[in-house]
Amino acid sequence: MSGRGRRITDEEINELVSKLQSLLPESRRRNIGRASASKLLKETCSYIKSLHREVDGLSDRLSGLMATMDSDSPQADIIRSLLRS
Repeated sequence: MSGRGRRITDEEINELVSKLQSLLPESRRRNIGRASASKLLKETCSYIKSLHREVDGLSDRLSGLMATMDSDSPQADIIRSLLRS
């Protein structure tokens, strides 16, 4: 898809839409069925936003947990090793 000014074919768009749809969880795919590319993009954006909220919430919980934990404890070591992976 490189090459300035090159038009994307309908086949390439269909392939990209199909790949994008396959990345959505089954529950979200059911909501859109065989929807338009526009509806699929909106649902994908919504899903990404929900993932960001979930990550933020988990990060806040983890920060709170780490703040209450002795930094030399085995649990803190486990959490640090998980964060490095």
